[in-house]
Amino acid sequence: MTSHLIRNARLVPLGPGEDAPDRPLDVLVEQGTVTAVGAALDRPAGVEESDAQGRWLIPGLWDQHVHLAQWTLASQRLDLAAARSPEDATRAVAERIAEWPDHPVIGWGHRSGGWDRDVTVSELDAVSGDTPVVLISGDGHHAWLNTTALMHLAMPVRDSVVREGEWFAAYARLSTLVGDDGTSPEAYRRTLDHAASMGVVGIVDFEFSGGAREWAERWAAGADLLRIRMATYADTLEDVIAAGLRTGDTLPGCDGRATMGPLKIISDGSLNTRTAWCCQPYADAHRLEYPCGQPNLSGDELRTLLARAHRSGLEVATHAIGDAAVAEALASYADTGARGSIEHAQMVGRDDVRRMAELGIRASIQPAHLLDDRDLTEKIWGDRAERCFAFRWMLDDGVELAMGSDAPVSALDPWLAIAAAVHRSADDREAWHGEQALTAREALAASVDGLPTVGAGSRGDLVLLDRDPLAAGEGTAATGELLRTMPVATTFVGGVAVHDVR
Repeated sequence: MTSHLIRNARLVPLGPGEDAPDRPLDVLVEQGTVTAVGAALDRPAGVEESDAQGRWLIPGLWDQHVHLAQWTLASQRLDLAAARSPEDATRAVAERIAEWPDHPVIGWGHRSGGWDRDVTVSELDAVSGDTPVVLISGDGHHAWLNTTALMHLAMPVRDSVVREGEWFAAYARLSTLVGDDGTSPEAYRRTLDHAASMGVVGIVDFEFSGGAREWAERWAAGADLLRIRMATYADTLEDVIAAGLRTGDTLPGCDGRATMGPLKIISDGSLNTRTAWCCQPYADAHRLEYPCGQPNLSGDELRTLLARAHRSGLEVATHAIGDAAVAEALASYADTGARGSIEHAQMVGRDDVRRMAELGIRASIQPAHLLDDRDLTEKIWGDRAERCFAFRWMLDDGVELAMGSDAPVSALDPWLAIAAAVHRSADDREAWHGEQALTAREALAASVDGLPTVGAGSRGDLVLLDRDPLAAGEGTAATGELLRTMPVATTFVGGVAVHDVR
């Protein structure tokens, strides 16, 4: 049923300067849309009714940047997030092989950018023998494979990691190594159930995948709980265009909750891999083949892709982490008239933030990344750290913010992202460049797909919370803790309760 009357809900104001109503109100959702908000509303015939009992009501949360298959797989992989050296990682691999000698090892989460030396294939071979081993870095931009895995995935044997484009291409072949890779419709449904339990109603999926066909199969098999926007990449762009799909169109074989999203372009690399394209050299540039990182595409190649997508009715999501990459992406949007977002925008120039606002380009940001990248940023970007995760600049200059996780790089947890945007610290240290912090209201508003305070005309994608998300603790650390532990009572998608613990 897509119609529902929610009684006695406290509306959470999202707009600047807005005040909350002084008492709980009723909210009527009909055919998936809020049609009325007020006191003691009449219940239309046949409409289900429930009592919010004074809980706080917000628009449904969105994660605007997820690699859904990789996040679904993450629970089955060897967790290397705690590895602080190559030796830590190889020790964990050896222990896994001793426990499961006949199974390939797929690891996730190590961050070698902070280690004191580069890794080698040889040292991985020494602990793995003939067992295939693939260790995917926590930023997803490189993988450390042993020789057996390199050969299985038809890649040249080498003594170093596999980076960027070569790794992205190889990732699609990983299922040939692990067989049943855990991305069945049932596995996806479990992931979506968990997301709904945190108040998530929609996900932008940036997975490398079989595209609309695979989503139609999942949808028919029950992985249809939340709203999905499916991205495409350059190698499948022409297929999407030939199928007549435009951003916002319903995916074939699905209903209106699953739609075509943007073209995703990965224009540069990452901080951890030191391939993010910067205007100035990294502090440890003597170690690097490319002292400033490098672009993955020439300016002409980038503009050709943006123009092709724009002519074909597709928005564009351009991954740009370094300040040089951000500047080039914005120039390309300006030259082509394309619309869409900068994904990550991790280090920015002050003038480029203003340019982003002038062009109407969204900043698709992942605040939880600053928790992981704080120390490495200080080490290899130095005084440029003050221009990293510059959310306050963006908001004050009029840039639209859209928050997400980049799961599995960070957890698919909107409250972790909101808390990180507000407190900007994961430990007992002071907020990292607290001048760039957002308020809880601003961070929440950046997490609801651009929707305003719940009112007539709102989508019936709603979340009931057991606590006021705008309640402040004594300092940003306390507020961050309140946000990270936010209890979600009910999640509605189109007026249907997809999670309910009341």
